[in-house]
Amino acid sequence: MECPHLSSSVCIAPDSAKFPNGSPSSWCCSVCRSNKSPWVCLTCSSVHCGRYVNGHAKKHYEDAQVPLTNHKKSEKQDKVQHTVCMDCSSYSTYCYRCDDFVVNDTKLGLVQKVREHLQNLENSAFTADRHKKRKLLENSTLNSKLLKGSTTAICATGLRNLGNTCFMNAILQSLSNIEQFCCYFKELPAVELRNGKTAGRRTYHTRSQGDNNVSLVEEFRKTLCALWQGSQTAFSPESLFYVVWKIMPNFRGYQQQDAHEFMRYLLDHLHLELQGGFNGVSRSAILQENSTLSASNKCCINGASTVVTAIFGGILQNEVNCLICGTESRKFDPFLDLSLDIPSQFRSKRSKNQENGPVCSLRDCLRSFTDLEELDETELYMCHKCKKKQKSTKKFWIQKLPKVLCLHLKRFHWTAYLRNKVDTYVEFPLRGLDMKCYLLEPENSGPESCLYDLAAVVVHHGSGVGSGHYTAYATHEGRWFHFNDSTVTLTDEETVVKAKAYILFYVEHQAKAGSDKL
Repeated sequence: MECPHLSSSVCIAPDSAKFPNGSPSSWCCSVCRSNKSPWVCLTCSSVHCGRYVNGHAKKHYEDAQVPLTNHKKSEKQDKVQHTVCMDCSSYSTYCYRCDDFVVNDTKLGLVQKVREHLQNLENSAFTADRHKKRKLLENSTLNSKLLKGSTTAICATGLRNLGNTCFMNAILQSLSNIEQFCCYFKELPAVELRNGKTAGRRTYHTRSQGDNNVSLVEEFRKTLCALWQGSQTAFSPESLFYVVWKIMPNFRGYQQQDAHEFMRYLLDHLHLELQGGFNGVSRSAILQENSTLSASNKCCINGASTVVTAIFGGILQNEVNCLICGTESRKFDPFLDLSLDIPSQFRSKRSKNQENGPVCSLRDCLRSFTDLEELDETELYMCHKCKKKQKSTKKFWIQKLPKVLCLHLKRFHWTAYLRNKVDTYVEFPLRGLDMKCYLLEPENSGPESCLYDLAAVVVHHGSGVGSGHYTAYATHEGRWFHFNDSTVTLTDEETVVKAKAYILFYVEHQAKAGSDKL
């Protein structure tokens, strides 16, 4: 958006000594001292937190407008408005009066000069920190073992919260740890989306930009490439987020969203874009050339197969029997994930250690999903033999298992007035989840082809779908990590198995050569 307020709001010198010391991305709010989502005012260089932390940046703007509403605007007052600020992490510029991100600059190019100055401060702080750590490593053999562990943790990069975007961050971190899926995107060739005057320059997206010339696949690829590269600062997925805004209207705005719903939209749109290609180049062709994803492993959903269906795609057999005439109807349905109910008898048990009855397990949820079920009066089956709706039974079988089995535990349920959360603890295995007993033809499967190991878990903290917070656990090179937006920490298996899982990602068990079979 072209902002008309820059000339009256951008007043600070690019090399102003008023800036705080240290890395801009770690600057603290001058009111609450929070270092999450710092924004610098381009009028007075004061630093405040974003509206989705404690909102002091917006309050700073609102407080500056009080004199303007009570008195006639003088020429002097009009020049100092504190309306424009800059994100100290992504360097995007925002105008509170326009209520949008800004793409233009002042005649003197002050916005770009401030941006470059902040980038230089960030790079200097990073270099100084790296030099300090190198010196510690060289001078202390005692600390080298401790630093070895922290170096491993540093290789994992966090994702900045752009305003209630933890639902997106948790899914992205989980998908980045599904090796075959992640590697496919990282190996795709980069797509040049810009030309002419904007070639080679970073684009700062705004809500008013058009839908043309955006690629979800490309921004997803860039985000995956930014993770696990040893960066010590969190990556800001703002470019991906704004592409999501453009092509997925349900996720526009900064309200909390459902992580499972976002994952399904993301996979569906990646699948569709890969089918159609981008800039005239069909990326599905790359899938055809990938020998590790053979034709026998493909599950087509809405057209040709892509890496999405090759990795996550499975097939269900839906079997319905009329209870009046005994007519049997069979239907095969492709799936990318399975949504499992938590059985009602377990819904009062909220923790693993609670002693009122048995613990709900993932097997209980899978058994509930595949057990024979009599459909109620609202789901009467249209029997073609009886030629009317009749009472019937339904049963699911898994006809084909996917390479990555994604299991969604249905924790949110609608009541008469609101959507409640089922906070029951569900026990799940880290290794050796055996899916053979749920297969339509188990005798045609090998002894290890039905075994799965856990790769990632998405957890919802809080009481409602429209509130709370999402984090993720994922395993990488034998170590478990906890991803909490920009914070990444090493954790252990004991902590992971205690989590109240919302989405579980299981990958096919890879038997080691020469090892005993499970």
